[in-house]
Amino acid sequence: MRGMKHTLIVLIALAFSCGVPLALRAQDVPPPKGLVLDRIIAHVNDAIITSNQYEQAEKSLREEIKHDCPSCNAAELETRFQKQSKNILRNLIDQDLLVQRAKDEGINVDAQVILQLNQMREKYGLRTMGDLRRAAEASGINWSDLKDSIKRQLLVQKLIEQDVGGTIQIDHQEVEKYYQTHKSEFDLPEEVYLREIFLSTKGKTPAQIAQIRKKLEGIRQKVLNGDSFGQLAKLYSQGPTAQENGELGMFTRGKLAPAIDNAVFKLQHNEMTPIMDLGNGLAIFQVQKHYQAGIQPMDKVEPQIEQAIYQKKIGPALRQYLAELRKRSYILVKPGYVDSAAVTSEAPFIKEEPDSGSQSGHKGKDKKKRKGL
Repeated sequence: MRGMKHTLIVLIALAFSCGVPLALRAQDVPPPKGLVLDRIIAHVNDAIITSNQYEQAEKSLREEIKHDCPSCNAAELETRFQKQSKNILRNLIDQDLLVQRAKDEGINVDAQVILQLNQMREKYGLRTMGDLRRAAEASGINWSDLKDSIKRQLLVQKLIEQDVGGTIQIDHQEVEKYYQTHKSEFDLPEEVYLREIFLSTKGKTPAQIAQIRKKLEGIRQKVLNGDSFGQLAKLYSQGPTAQENGELGMFTRGKLAPAIDNAVFKLQHNEMTPIMDLGNGLAIFQVQKHYQAGIQPMDKVEPQIEQAIYQKKIGPALRQYLAELRKRSYILVKPGYVDSAAVTSEAPFIKEEPDSGSQSGHKGKDKKKRKGL
């Protein structure tokens, strides 16, 4: 495992990326008797929101604003915080409502949680999942809370995609209208979309390299005869893009090695370079698309336009969805706090007597039961 200093940096970044409060640390000194550490400030059906959660959300918002506006002075940062902090409790309630709804619908993301944890482990160079857990705990991050935070985010994401995103329709007329009214956004430099077939020559003798070149010439001839470049890349390429049909992506002039840059920008759609020696291997490149500088054609930017329209529609659609969830839910906010998206509930509830002054360690005594959801 890497050094402790590096581990701390890694896990702090990990905590922020997952929305896990940095204050999830064990208390070394017991609190004085009678001191309430964590007050309940809101009920969301049979879940609660505590003052500690609210304070951590405030801290996270301040960090986010500071990150988004590094040039802002203290007064500007505070102005932004005051404007956005009005929705802190709304956002916490939103998340609880969405997580509850996802569970009611039987959405399961356990496999995705494991996958995301494994991606974190790989990203930070840790050998096993146990190493990730030990690194998290050594940095003061509760392992169960980390997993729960990831699970909640994935549940919300999947629910929104399923129940809200799936209802959004974008037709061709909307795309065309957006394109016509935002043409200046699509004034782009010359670009090519490339695919590659790469054969390694590392550690090979001159005679072996000659055989590799002959093999690549044969592959190139197959493409010229009508075979699919992408399928041949998947079969023969030894590069990291092989399983993606050799796709490298979009490039503007000057972003590639000079020899490759000069070769590919001379080509048109579906044309190929001759065999090129890259030092560690031989490769051929195919220009799948070649876009000239200027206003780009609509077929090229259509996915980008659809995404822009989707983002414009998803916000209002999600707020409407949450308004409906609020109508069918029991939400109680304690005095001094405001839910900026509050609506009148239409659901019947059985009320239990609250345990005044409850701490977060006694959540079960201060809940309301849902009925008819």
